[in-house]
Amino acid sequence: MLAVRWLGVDKPLEVTDIAVPEPGPGEVRVRVAACGVCASDLHVFDGSLPSRAQPPVTPGHESAGVVSALGDGVTAWRLEDRVAIYAGKGCGVCKACVEGRPVEECWLPLTMGVDYDGAWAEEVVVPASALVRLPENVPFEVGAILADCVATPFAAVTETAALKTGERIAIFGVGGLGTHAVQIARMAGASFVAAVDARPGALERAKLLGADLAVEPEGAVAAIRDATGGEGVDVACDFVGANNVLKAAVASLAKNGRAIVVGVSGERISLGPSILFAVFGTKLLGHYGYRRSHLETLVDLVSSGRLDISGSISARLPLEQAEEAVRMLRTKENDPVRILLVHGVSSPV
Repeated sequence: MLAVRWLGVDKPLEVTDIAVPEPGPGEVRVRVAACGVCASDLHVFDGSLPSRAQPPVTPGHESAGVVSALGDGVTAWRLEDRVAIYAGKGCGVCKACVEGRPVEECWLPLTMGVDYDGAWAEEVVVPASALVRLPENVPFEVGAILADCVATPFAAVTETAALKTGERIAIFGVGGLGTHAVQIARMAGASFVAAVDARPGALERAKLLGADLAVEPEGAVAAIRDATGGEGVDVACDFVGANNVLKAAVASLAKNGRAIVVGVSGERISLGPSILFAVFGTKLLGHYGYRRSHLETLVDLVSSGRLDISGSISARLPLEQAEEAVRMLRTKENDPVRILLVHGVSSPV
């Protein structure tokens, strides 16, 4: 089968034929219809997001397709079932895994496409417990995007930040995840949504999706405070992973506000005098990934028409053009929300 292989830090990707993987007990094989290209993939390629696997590794952690083979003991799924894939599994060695607790309780969960082979391939093998049923009215491409690009900001905004109806929120970084955070914040009942990004196209997109304020980083904190009567926002989410962005997010908060770190990088966090955190009751919370139940909820929201992310597909390319897809994301060509690798299609949207 055809697969894209990551060979190591700063090395070119290789598109090659490899053996079709066979599912073991409790596993399934999925014929991949679409898989997203995420900024996290770029972080793996440049070494800023370490992989626990020895290269070569097949990238890809946002995917959907159909079940093509069943391992021993799998009874809940049938061949040709339409599925989206939750992109994680337990490490198998921590206390939670040894005790048989759910993968979400694993201390150091493995990420598909980072720590084990992912879905930039024609077929992928995953635990049967990672599958989420995809109704006929949810396209594969949308199902793929839900698995991280939407699920991670959904979990960050609704669970880690615990955004309440009527609260104010600022989204710093309106790329793949931040774009959907704007939609989710509005859906969750935010009374005010600010979007901060350096790219005019990203800001225009945020306004079209309902942001009340869309501003460039320079002067963003002052603009947010001005728009909120000097009070600031209750929640500020950093979807970039840069310390200067996080500092601005914290500075935009109202008293007792929550700053959520979602973007990842190797930068150290430095936020100024601790006395300010104590006096203003500021909370700093880290967030990574999502749970399978979040993906199930999002599939239901899309299927019922409550959430529309069809406009988030920026381009579709075949596996053979994986390097081009990576280049497009790295250079932010046309301000992409999500670029997809699909089979036999190559057409910008």
